Amino acid sequence: MKAAAGALTRGLTARHIRFIALGSAIGTGLFYGSAEAIEKAGPSVLLAYLIGGAAVYIVLRALGEMAVSNPVSGSFGEYASKHLGPLAGFVTGWTYTFEMIVVCLADVTAFGIYMGFWFPDVPRWIWVLAIVFFIGAMNLLSVRVFGEMEFWFTLVKVTAIVAMIVGGAAILIFGFGVHDTSVGVSNLWTDGGFFATGFGGFVASFAIVMFAFGGTEIIGITAGEAEDPAHTIPRAVNTVPVRIVLFYVLTLAVIMALNPWQEIGSEGSPFVEIFSGLGIGPAATVLNIVVITAALSAINSDVFGAGRMMYGMAQRGQAPAVMKRVSRSGVPWMTVVVMTGALLLAVLLNYLIPDRVFLVIASIATFATIFVWLMILLSQYASRKQMSEDEVAALRFPVLFWPYGQWAAFGFLLVVVAVLAVVADTRVALVVGLVWLALLTIAYRVFVARRPAAQEDEPAPVPLA
Repeated sequence: MKAAAGALTRGLTARHIRFIALGSAIGTGLFYGSAEAIEKAGPSVLLAYLIGGAAVYIVLRALGEMAVSNPVSGSFGEYASKHLGPLAGFVTGWTYTFEMIVVCLADVTAFGIYMGFWFPDVPRWIWVLAIVFFIGAMNLLSVRVFGEMEFWFTLVKVTAIVAMIVGGAAILIFGFGVHDTSVGVSNLWTDGGFFATGFGGFVASFAIVMFAFGGTEIIGITAGEAEDPAHTIPRAVNTVPVRIVLFYVLTLAVIMALNPWQEIGSEGSPFVEIFSGLGIGPAATVLNIVVITAALSAINSDVFGAGRMMYGMAQRGQAPAVMKRVSRSGVPWMTVVVMTGALLLAVLLNYLIPDRVFLVIASIATFATIFVWLMILLSQYASRKQMSEDEVAALRFPVLFWPYGQWAAFGFLLVVVAVLAVVADTRVALVVGLVWLALLTIAYRVFVARRPAAQEDEPAPVPLA
């Protein structure tokens, strides 16, 4: 679909949206982060993923209600500005953008490490530069290219997950490889019980569990370029419970049934352990292909999501006006250039700064994820409170369990923030996150709030094509 001047194109089909939604839940949080979550909670991590997933589903339903009613490029940044005020929108948009940059930095660095498995003599920075420019170039072509890339990346990841579950079940039932079938699923409740690390370990795992679901909010951002958001967004959001049960709960249940939970991650990724148990020789090679695909998918989505958020903020005068420039194919090309430049600078910093400083910067991503979800819930709550009964009745994708579901999810996310503060390993995330929000508030007062007259003189944003 050709874009009108200064407008984005609605080039994402239902197939694209479904697979973007699928891919957003499958990344390093599953392939590697799950081992750390298991270490903290033991088998009870399965319950943690179910509870955390339920909260995320409520958040996405809240986002879906607003996205179907008002499918715009700025998504939850726009909704926060509209229903909570421009400061809230400014802070939400830039926090999400910075989160994407930090996460993307980790992914491009990881890509270089993964490629080193096959090409150990090639300097890592060459792979990092190559993937940054490749993804940047692909995002400059058209939104349909982005959708196609995510479709194929996600297809590889989903196939690997399904193969892992089927293979693990075959080991448990038929005793393929070296597994002792007399043990079976009893690993889930023996050797310490289901809550093997106690209630404290179960609660502490939520800091990792919730971070694993970070990025699912990209479903709302795709609404601005979906061909039929009224149908594609609800379908994508409603697949979340199935994805959580299949990709996290069932996968980790198989892993912990095959191996005592204390041993998981001690000799590599859980995926390697599954393939090795099947007797597949090149297990590490298979895993490397999967994690490379996961990294490519994550980088692709991060560049897209952050770019569209900056485009929406520029339309509201909350980002430099140059971010509103759109190519003939309907792509906000300047935001892609900015993201590419930020990644090049970030990769350089990754080589120069000490590991501890980098850890402090990366910890913002955990806090930012929770903060964005809280703002989505608050925006939807404020939006619904402003509606008349007729407007509520006309909603095409209303939230479930209103308003108790929103209250429960909001309270749960606050508990996760408290966990960040209590657990020593994650406390830095809360401290740095609060400093970040304070700096954004100052930046808003200095650069945005002082020029309202200039914004009023600007022409209204061109509607989406």
